[in-house]
Amino acid sequence: MNETGHISVALPNREPTLRVVAMPSDANYVGDIFGGWLMGQVDVAGSIPALHRARGRVATVAVNSFVFKQPVFVGDVVSFYDEIVKVGHTSITVDVAVYSQRDPAMPTCVKVTEATLTYVAVSEDRKPREVPPVD
Repeated sequence: MNETGHISVALPNREPTLRVVAMPSDANYVGDIFGGWLMGQVDVAGSIPALHRARGRVATVAVNSFVFKQPVFVGDVVSFYDEIVKVGHTSITVDVAVYSQRDPAMPTCVKVTEATLTYVAVSEDRKPREVPPVD
């Protein structure tokens, strides 16, 4: 159990799409990481599998859901795990699960955020384009 009474969880058994350390410049005056910072990182993480699947540029068109489950603190190692859940004609929907590892003296891992975002594949002129079929 961590300092807030939540049970430590294990990270998923795969490599994260993105891993960053929450820094003081990302926090408010009491040391909690800004939700907007976390939202931006989720968008970056979600776009990575989307752009690979689209084989090119994508644009975020919707944040379908975004749930802050626990705060993120300065010094947390924040890991983002993605899964493509739907591919449409021009769109790709991605689930992002976010975990924070904290307190190296007494390691704790908590799930801090869950989100679903939709991206659209776009051409060089930023117009929607078809998502290529899987080879």
